[in-house]
Amino acid sequence: MKQKIFAFAKNNIYAGGEFAGTLPAARRALRPCGRQDILTSTARSGRAILRWGQGLAGFAIVSTLTFLGLLAITFFIGRVVPIDPVLSVVGDRATQEQYDAARVAMGLDRPLVMQFFSYVGDVFHGDLGRSVSTNRPVVSDLARVFPATLEMATLGILIGVILGVPMGVWAAARQGTWVDQIIRVFALLGYSVPAFWLGLVGLAVFYAGLGWVAGPGRVDIFYDGLIDPVTGLLLVDSLLVGDTEVFWNALSHLVLPAAILGFFSLAYIARMTRSFMLDQLSQEFITTARVKGVPEWKVIWVHGFKPIRVPLITVIGLSYAALLEGSVMIETVFSWPGIGNYLTVALLNADMNAVLGSTLVIGAVFIFINKISDVLYRVLDPRSL
Repeated sequence: MKQKIFAFAKNNIYAGGEFAGTLPAARRALRPCGRQDILTSTARSGRAILRWGQGLAGFAIVSTLTFLGLLAITFFIGRVVPIDPVLSVVGDRATQEQYDAARVAMGLDRPLVMQFFSYVGDVFHGDLGRSVSTNRPVVSDLARVFPATLEMATLGILIGVILGVPMGVWAAARQGTWVDQIIRVFALLGYSVPAFWLGLVGLAVFYAGLGWVAGPGRVDIFYDGLIDPVTGLLLVDSLLVGDTEVFWNALSHLVLPAAILGFFSLAYIARMTRSFMLDQLSQEFITTARVKGVPEWKVIWVHGFKPIRVPLITVIGLSYAALLEGSVMIETVFSWPGIGNYLTVALLNADMNAVLGSTLVIGAVFIFINKISDVLYRVLDPRSL
């Protein structure tokens, strides 16, 4: 039987028939699976596991070293700024004896290197000091305010991605037309309009004028404190307990600041998507696909869009991280109890523990998002393994 199959495949190969080039494959298919094949398969699996293990080890090492560098930067910035942390604690009316006692209690009389190692140890034990403004541990304050910023930034980046990516692709596909011009002007506004001005205009039009959304704050005052925090995300926590009234009220407060943040991320994502797509649509394989009669939507969304997914991940990741740390103006305008508002109050009160703790959390978010982007690179582009 094997001889007949090989003869048939061989004849088709020499004749240039339908099965041309399949003789080696036929032989491999008919060959029984031996011990060598099993060993080869096992070795390949082992090498794949080893590569993933090396990747995870590299991820841990790079993340740790980057975080230690961030610790060093925040520590030494806290020591060189013209703000006396002792004076912010004891006040300007304290005696010299009280000042010296507080300085010793805070460990500022020790050498700078010893202070740094003590600071690193405290951070890895989850101790960021006590806030002068709130008289609570900074870790507790950050656990309370960061989910509010995370909630607003997440909805903002979703708006930016869902609208910005199709707009950028559409502008590139219609380059030079009125559609392209309108999208470019719209994206340019996202770069040029000040955030605080747009926030004030949004409140004046959609809250005070039309009454479509709720005003400043995260929730109306008579709903405040009704939901016990589980995740810290008010929309999620209200759904977990089944309180839809609080959910809709919180959403009405969230939609306007999130939409403004989404507008700024949309502008950046749309511009970068358009630039990436223009580069891809000028490639020869796109021209070949069009000549072969491939539908235009497939040329754009399959042949053109697929190669830009990897660089687009970087754009989206950086935009998301920027929303998490750059929403200070929006949080101030909307009285949003997030990390940006918390950091602003800490700076005004010379509360260095709160400032350094907030800076450390924002830096850690950047590191985490960059590493998540690396993981997505490997998923979308296996050649990076």
